[in-house]
Parts: sequence; C-alpha cells; structure tokens
Amino acid sequence: MDWSDLAKQVIGLGAPMLGTALGGPLGGAAGQILAAALGTATAAPSAVQVALPQADPARLAQAEAQWIETIRAEAEAQRAAIAETQQTIRAEIASDDVVQRWWRPVYAFELTLECAGLWTVLIHEFWTGDVVTINALVNATALFVAYWGFRFGVLGVYFSGRTREKLCAATGQDVPGVVEKLVKAVVKKK
Repeated sequence: MDWSDLAKQVIGLGAPMLGTALGGPLGGAAGQILAAALGTATAAPSAVQVALPQADPARLAQAEAQWIETIRAEAEAQRAAIAETQQTIRAEIASDDVVQRWWRPVYAFELTLECAGLWTVLIHEFWTGDVVTINALVNATALFVAYWGFRFGVLGVYFSGRTREKLCAATGQDVPGVVEKLVKAVVKKK
C-alpha cells in the first residue's frame, strides 16, 4: 500500500487538495502531514488508512489547511527566488561591461569553430586513410558526446536566456518562465 491508495478516500472526506497531493509525486510529504494531524502511531499509509474512518473532520480540515499553507510557502519561496533572478538579469542587461555583453557570443563562436575543427580533422583523416587517428577519434566518441552535450546544453541555456532578455528589453516587463508561471498560478488561488 502507498499514499496514492488513500487519495480518493481523503478527497471523499472533504480534503481535496490533500487527497490530490497523496495521489501525486508529493504524496509522501502530504501523507506525513495527514498522519501527524490524525495522530497515528506511524506515518505509514496503512496506519492512516486504519485511522481515517473514525477521524475527526476537524483534524482532517487541519491537515488540509496545513498542506495548503505548505504549498503556499513553497510557492512564495520560489516567487522570491525568481524575482531575485529577474533582478539580476535586469542588472546584467543594463550593464555596459564588455565581458558581460560578449562572453556568450564568443562562447557560441568558439564552440562552432571547435566542431568545425573536429570535422575538418575527421574528413582529412578519411581522405588520407589514416586509420590510427580515425580509431582514436572513434574510441573517444563517449568523451565527445559528454563534453559537447554539456557545451551545447550551456549554449541552449544561453539562447533561451538571451531571448528572455530581449523580450524583457522590448516590453519593459519580465517574461515569466515555466516555473514562474506555475508559482503565479498557485499564489493566485489564495
């Protein structure tokens, strides 16, 4: 038995937010709150299942309120973190620092030249038939995949961030990311 087995029962007893949480990825955390509110001997789904039929509705309402407050506090913490990040981005946009403005484009050009260089070496070695170098490059494939995976990941984050910076500069407002949109949706439900 796990926490998701209790979701429908808890929703039926009048705690829809807590019950929904029990059925999702935060089920363990929601279950801990529910077990504490019901005063079960252990914070296990089986112990809570035994206690639910005779549970005082006020205790269930208390667990629901505590869960809502926990989610609200987490959303507020995320909102504050996102606001601080956005403040940093705005300060960077306003900066006239040459390094701040040029490090990302230089990084992109350098990575492009690096890839072109490897392909040039590879084509040259195929052309000349240098099997030793070709074998060495083939044996280093896992290293290249990990190395360039990281490098291109950083470049992708740069492109995404730069797009947000340009939209912010054009509109004069922060462009919310996925996490910020989620936090705003949760905080609006107050």
